[in-house]
Amino acid sequence: MRRSDLGEFEELVLLSVAVLTPSAYSVAVAEHLELQTGKTITTGAVHSALQRLEKKGYLESAMGEASKARGGRRKRLFTVTMLGSKMLHSVKDIRDNLWSSMGPQSLPNLSTN
Repeated sequence: MRRSDLGEFEELVLLSVAVLTPSAYSVAVAEHLELQTGKTITTGAVHSALQRLEKKGYLESAMGEASKARGGRRKRLFTVTMLGSKMLHSVKDIRDNLWSSMGPQSLPNLSTN
């Protein structure tokens, strides 16, 4: 499992899918990421990332039920696969190890004086 297979935005999208399951679809993921990051996230960018993640085997999708609110259209719902779960855990372990390896003076203090 190569770390370079997962970009930062893809990691955030994959995490958001995990948080939103079983209701993870492109619009919901974009809205969730906007709330979490405070940045504008386009549905198109999320849709592209979801497709890449599915192609890499980190996500799988299925069509949800049709709804009147969507004019009878169905949503494509995404879930994290076992491979996606392994990747997220690997990334978390790497980040946790790096953070725990830093000494108290490694980063400038963010508190205001």
